[in-house]
Amino acid sequence: MSGFAEYERYDALGLAELVRRRDVTPHELLDAALARVAARNPAVNAVVMPLEDYARKAIADGLPAGPFRGVPYLMKDLTASLAGVRMTRGSRFFADSPPAAGDSEHVTRLKRAGLVIFGRTNTCELGLSLTCEPQLYGPTKNPWNLSRISGGSSGGAAAATAARIVPMAHATDGFGSIRAPAACCGLVGLKPTRARNTMTPFTGEGLGGLAAEHAVTLSVRDCAALLDATAGPGAGDPYAAPPPTRPYLGEVGTDPGRLRIAFTRRAPNGAKVGADSLGLLDATARVCAELGHHVEEADPQVDGDAIVPTFLTLIAANTVVNVEGHPGGKRPRADEMERVTWAMYERGQRVSGPDYVRATQAAHRLGRQMAAFHATHDVLLTPGLAAPAVKLGWIDMMLDDAAEYWRRVFTFSPFTVWFNLTGQPAMMLPLGTSEAGLPLATQLVGRFGDEATLFRLAAQLEAARPWFDRKPALISAASR
Repeated sequence: MSGFAEYERYDALGLAELVRRRDVTPHELLDAALARVAARNPAVNAVVMPLEDYARKAIADGLPAGPFRGVPYLMKDLTASLAGVRMTRGSRFFADSPPAAGDSEHVTRLKRAGLVIFGRTNTCELGLSLTCEPQLYGPTKNPWNLSRISGGSSGGAAAATAARIVPMAHATDGFGSIRAPAACCGLVGLKPTRARNTMTPFTGEGLGGLAAEHAVTLSVRDCAALLDATAGPGAGDPYAAPPPTRPYLGEVGTDPGRLRIAFTRRAPNGAKVGADSLGLLDATARVCAELGHHVEEADPQVDGDAIVPTFLTLIAANTVVNVEGHPGGKRPRADEMERVTWAMYERGQRVSGPDYVRATQAAHRLGRQMAAFHATHDVLLTPGLAAPAVKLGWIDMMLDDAAEYWRRVFTFSPFTVWFNLTGQPAMMLPLGTSEAGLPLATQLVGRFGDEATLFRLAAQLEAARPWFDRKPALISAASR
């Protein structure tokens, strides 16, 4: 394979350090990433919009001296606006969208950090799934097992990172779309606190406050350093997350003290959690106790029955706005959308103003309930998902029965949407492997605004149960 031969030995900060020392050039790192796209992408279908010329021009124009100078980076085909580049949102309806007029503030901050954007990754239509199987581009497959999902909606980002095409990739999360792919593909996936990353200038909040923007990464320190580079309010934001006391990268490796850690086996919607997931949860709790933390089983007292209905009301109403927001002014058409998307569009038209306010109030009530829980517990541990990555085709947006579709989504991932509603930071860590050899994750949840504690604990767990050198067989097979 052509390109920098040692590329996969490093995380993003490690690659940037090599560039800083002039041991390797940004062009050589880009060549290494492109070589891996050529070798591995045909198997996983993660990168759907190559932007090599865009990347070469950015390097030629001179990269800022940021913390990730010269590191190749991939953007999800949703949310992130790139000047002069189309965004299809994984949808046939949006496939003819005109190129964006400008960069979003998030993209501006990524570029300021020195990242070299060289493509877009696959996503499900409008981000409405926890798998990545759009009709427009076809399914993204899990590098650990090509018959399994890579997770969604940031499935292309997760597959590209797990396949070591990049050490980290842009991702977004409205009901688990950073964390579920991270769990499926053996990566770190943080959904930051609501409003930690700005959505200026195009919107004040995403999906009624459910959505967050960040990344999937190979290492905890990359996750922290990237958040340092992008976090902070933008001009005109309706609200902002509590500011950190110091850079997040400084929290990685800092002793968190004796944390009060709770763990729960019980899904708030009553979904059954598999033995693999529960076994890893118990193992994580034991490691936390060995690290000196106070650990106990405790179920937060929340209105679990309200979680999924509240989400569905908010997401349906927002789907109407999103579908009717074609940048070319095109009117919605059922034959250009997947069935679940169209069903949510129709459902959203039936959501009244009072319905939406009640759903917002229910989300806020859940946030208050979790705040009460965190008065006595610093961190909550949950299973990452109810089971390892399921087979392709099971979470199918072409199902005629939208209710059955959502039942499958939240049977598979009952613990993620909970914290989109509350706005708390939540992080997946790839701390285990199933009996079938698929990645398993534990979710760490912090109190609102407290990513710092999560980074401290995550770094401890990373050191105690390292995962960086675990790679899917696809890598060695595709490299022969």
